[in-house]
Amino acid sequence: MTAIEKAPLLAAQDADTYASWFASLADPTRVRLLHAVAVAGEAPVGVLAEQIGVGQPTCSHHLRKLAEVGFVRLRKVGATTLVSVNEACAAGLPHAADVVMGALAARPGGLTDLPAEVTVRAMTEADWPAVRRIYGEGIATRRATFETEVPRREVLDRKWLPGHRWVAEADGQVAGWAALTPVSPRACYAGVAETSLYVGAAFRGRGVGKSLIHRQVTAADEGGLWTLQSAIFPENKASLALHRAAGFRTVGIRERIARLDGRWQDTVMIERRAAAAD
Repeated sequence: MTAIEKAPLLAAQDADTYASWFASLADPTRVRLLHAVAVAGEAPVGVLAEQIGVGQPTCSHHLRKLAEVGFVRLRKVGATTLVSVNEACAAGLPHAADVVMGALAARPGGLTDLPAEVTVRAMTEADWPAVRRIYGEGIATRRATFETEVPRREVLDRKWLPGHRWVAEADGQVAGWAALTPVSPRACYAGVAETSLYVGAAFRGRGVGKSLIHRQVTAADEGGLWTLQSAIFPENKASLALHRAAGFRTVGIRERIARLDGRWQDTVMIERRAAAAD
């Protein structure tokens, strides 16, 4: 069976939806309008027409087309029409692109062919030296984290969720680890956590990350967590591909969010929703 035959096909209904989105943006004037609205937050049609350099009737025509597919919302206030972005499209567009390009699997079942020689188990006290060493190897790549030094054990122990700390073993050694950190102490965010996953330098390319993230998302679903999120450097292609295979979607890009070694760095914000939360 070929790779194409094995892969699940995009549902016809989803294809119709995405095609309508992409067709709506095939006109450069609409792309400029959508950007202008997104930057403004909310703006009158007349102001947008002036910014783009088109007549108001032309501007209104293009805005109606954008509204038909749900990219913008139109609100009448007296004789003025105010335009705002439909917030859902900010996530919907990157998600659609990921799906169409085959970079996104819907659920952890998309992680197939887990390596038999890699086992994943709960982290124990004895694992801390290996966990911190592997963390340091990730820091050394300058593609994994803004950290420049390995946090102290007590710092990590305080912040990581109990019951969601995993290590992978291969060749009788700790080959990688994964952990979850709560994003907030507020009760309303009790089911939201940030992921961390590191693979030892000697074990990269052997499916260790795949095994770890499979256990991580499966345990999160079973534990009642409804959203996992992460911020990944754009150049860390392997990590992005791994998370997308586990059902994470692109939420957006945080440009120049922080400095690493004195240089501004972007991050790709991704998240995964549990099936029970849909």
